[in-house]
Amino acid sequence: MKVVVQRVINSSVLIDSEITKKINKGLMILVGFTYNDTKEDIDYIVRKVLNLRIFEENDKMTLSVSDIDGEILVIPQFTLYANPYKGNRPSFEKALNPKEANILFETFKEEILKSNLKIEYGKFGSDMKVSLINDGPVTIIIDSKER
Repeated sequence: MKVVVQRVINSSVLIDSEITKKINKGLMILVGFTYNDTKEDIDYIVRKVLNLRIFEENDKMTLSVSDIDGEILVIPQFTLYANPYKGNRPSFEKALNPKEANILFETFKEEILKSNLKIEYGKFGSDMKVSLINDGPVTIIIDSKER
């Protein structure tokens, strides 16, 4: 499982040209799944994201999204597992098939909701237009297999 975490001033997603989900200060998270991802991977990533100290206090990154009662926008993103190295068209062979990935995405949503923060989501398998103002910029990539 892989996530790209961005500290944002605000972020929004337009889903299928009609539904807009918005957050203010917090995290915009792109999440992708690969084969052999498990509930343990999800638990690890949720714990890591909620406790990642990337918000500033006294000019140091010492606070987590939980500490600041921030908001989170989660976007499913199978292209995190793209392989762009052979030729010019990326391969997505490492991305989990949509049916299984959607099940894991729903599990991820259930687990991150337990944080009691404001959480918004993109829609799995939909055309989405994501906007954000990255604060810093701060962007962190976390792969559950590299711990």
